[in-house]
Amino acid sequence: MSSSNRVSHPRRGSRRDIEVSVVIPCLNEEATIGICIRKAQATLQRLGIAGEVIVADNGSTDRSVEIAQSLGARVVHEFRKGYGWALMRGFRAARGEFIIMGDGDDSYDFTDLERFIKPLREGADLVMGTRLKGIILPGAMPWKNRYIGNPFLSGLLNMLFRTGVSDCHCGMRAFRRDALRKMQLRCSGMEFASEMVIKAAKAGLRIVEVPITLYPDGRTRPPHLRPWRDGWRHLKLMLSFSPTWLFSIPGILLLLMGWLILLWSGAASSSPGPLSGGAHWAAAGSLCAILGYQVVHLGLVARAYSVLHRFREVDRLLDVIFRFIGLERGLLIGAIFVLLGLGVNAHAVLTWPTDGGSLQHFRTSLCGSALMVMGIQTIFNAFLLSLLGEQYERKRVPSKNQRSHSSLALIHSQRVAQQSS
Repeated sequence: MSSSNRVSHPRRGSRRDIEVSVVIPCLNEEATIGICIRKAQATLQRLGIAGEVIVADNGSTDRSVEIAQSLGARVVHEFRKGYGWALMRGFRAARGEFIIMGDGDDSYDFTDLERFIKPLREGADLVMGTRLKGIILPGAMPWKNRYIGNPFLSGLLNMLFRTGVSDCHCGMRAFRRDALRKMQLRCSGMEFASEMVIKAAKAGLRIVEVPITLYPDGRTRPPHLRPWRDGWRHLKLMLSFSPTWLFSIPGILLLLMGWLILLWSGAASSSPGPLSGGAHWAAAGSLCAILGYQVVHLGLVARAYSVLHRFREVDRLLDVIFRFIGLERGLLIGAIFVLLGLGVNAHAVLTWPTDGGSLQHFRTSLCGSALMVMGIQTIFNAFLLSLLGEQYERKRVPSKNQRSHSSLALIHSQRVAQQSS
């Protein structure tokens, strides 16, 4: 075996001696995996960088593993199927200060590693390749991905999380090892690509984009990517990471629309044409109001879940709710809603016979019923939020002993600094 095919590293177990780890996920890539490995090894050697090439095999049944091992790449195995699983296995095995990932189908140019390494050396945490601002060679990307799927999903991701990334699905990117710990990646499939960008933005990491060239892949098998299925998984992930857009905004709109329809339905009862039928409009309005109110509460629960599971670190709205409302005030607000609803319903029942059963009273009764249901929702949701609030406070506010320990540690460090000076 030629020594030019290998990238030397001083000691097998030392991370300090390796600056760059190139991680290539692999599932039946025997036609191209050798090309990618050779390019990466030759580039690291040309740049004089101490590095390694890791192939994260995801259960290949062809000669991919044999080829990778013969070229001196480190091969690690991940038998749980999924793009994300394979990459995370490769990341765990990587020993470099910087980690560069790229697909093993020869669509990304591993001779272009310096473009990613330079921003990392200058302080960037995550360096994203962008095909949309670079060059896409003919046949390298299907038109529906290039002009519909990728721009739509990248635009939505930017709108929801303000990442400033033009190509959130680019498979070639690089990051610092400490950034990997901050992102705490978990997704197992293709949506892993979006998760990395979202969590990097939420963690406040410095993201830099570099334009790259996308080449037609050299595979002899069908692609692993399934545009519609994987596109839906990306979309679902984005919405799940944004409770404001998934729950709060739709819930508030439904709530406001419901009450507007409910209040307007009295005029609809005397309107001719398709807007007639005030009772039906009143029923629809009360349903929208109740549904919207519950969706708003689901949004609060989702926000608490996001903080507890480190999708976000701070939520000012939850801080206000847990600090100034809490369980007792939540129960009181719910009870007030129920009593108001009972009062409105009592008025409707008592005046109904004197007005010959007017539909106006039916609308009033629906208003009262909606208030009662919303009050009951408030009571039960207050209990649920209080359970989450206990965990939220433990995460957000250190205990008294922890604060005392931190203060003592700070005082001790100041004394040590003074003595050393």
